[in-house]
Amino acid sequence: MAVIRKENFGKLSDGREVELYTLRNTKGTEVKVTTYGARLVSWRIMGKAAKFVDVVLGYEDAAAYEKDTTSMGGVVGRHANRIAGGKAVINGQEYQLDLNTGSRKQNHIHGGTKGFHNELWQAEEVYEGVKLTYHSNDGDAGYPGNMDVTVIYSLSNDNELSIQYEAVSDKDTICNLTNHAYFNLDGFESPSILDQKMQIFADKYTWADSESLPDGRILSVEGTPMDLRQPTAIGAHIDDDFDQLQMAHGYDHNWVLRDEPAMVEMKPGMFGYDPHCPIDYLKGGLKKAAYAESDKSGLTLTCYTTLPGIQFYAGNYLNGGLPGKKGVEFQRRSGFCLETQYFPNSLANPHFPQPIIKAGEKYQSQTVFVLWPKD
Repeated sequence: MAVIRKENFGKLSDGREVELYTLRNTKGTEVKVTTYGARLVSWRIMGKAAKFVDVVLGYEDAAAYEKDTTSMGGVVGRHANRIAGGKAVINGQEYQLDLNTGSRKQNHIHGGTKGFHNELWQAEEVYEGVKLTYHSNDGDAGYPGNMDVTVIYSLSNDNELSIQYEAVSDKDTICNLTNHAYFNLDGFESPSILDQKMQIFADKYTWADSESLPDGRILSVEGTPMDLRQPTAIGAHIDDDFDQLQMAHGYDHNWVLRDEPAMVEMKPGMFGYDPHCPIDYLKGGLKKAAYAESDKSGLTLTCYTTLPGIQFYAGNYLNGGLPGKKGVEFQRRSGFCLETQYFPNSLANPHFPQPIIKAGEKYQSQTVFVLWPKD
């Protein structure tokens, strides 16, 4: 069972106090989560030469996170990733969402100006972790319905970090939640991820235009730099003369995960499973999404999810300027994201899985990250 510690994490510009929760397992592995944006602040594990490595990019206090423009470590929603024109049609009614991304700020991303990663959540300790809750009002960022959201971070003694999401709304609405942590398996101080290897368990990806908006095409990775079916150095093909990489300035795309369950049945001790957990644990349905490794640190990161897609983003737009932990300014390609999700721009592409929940219907999803030394 994780040991949990709560402490002050500073104040926001309006004077509200922010908390920091530390989860620590019997191996000494520590995970830190803050109530501002339900953000993952750090993940510290024993690496080579008996030295601890913190593999998550982040900041020292709440004030810095409030200035952040990269969604660093946050739970993003109501809709992770992009929606063309911010147009959402639900039951024949069109809703205009905030426009906060694109070359002319003509599209919607990560929940808009009222994105969940920019809000203060409530927190309480639960079995092996911390439960964070947030109420989103009808009309926030243009979304219909009053929505109550719950996120539980839990840490097992096998270094499994489970993130469980639940939401319910009083109107039909959109729900597509993810975590936007930036990882660097050599530690957050390391300037590059390009030598680290990435594997994505997908045979197809969604083609995206220069605004990173899928147009509905689902293409094979075969014979392209998008083929990461085997562990491949992130820097090996990231700047290849390939339309997807040139338009996005590197990897920042959605892969269509294979529908292959990671296991048949969840049992106590697996991925932090506990039958008394306050959110109904999703028994089964987890599938392997991605795997990363570093020869330098000897660490591996495996991602499992219940969701249909994953956005692998190689930090192409990190540009420093805002000091992080230990004063480090996070530069281009110094961290990667594995954002499990419904596909971007799915509302404009009805053959994609749709992130719509009905009034009173419970949304549930789960992503599990396992951080472990290489065998």
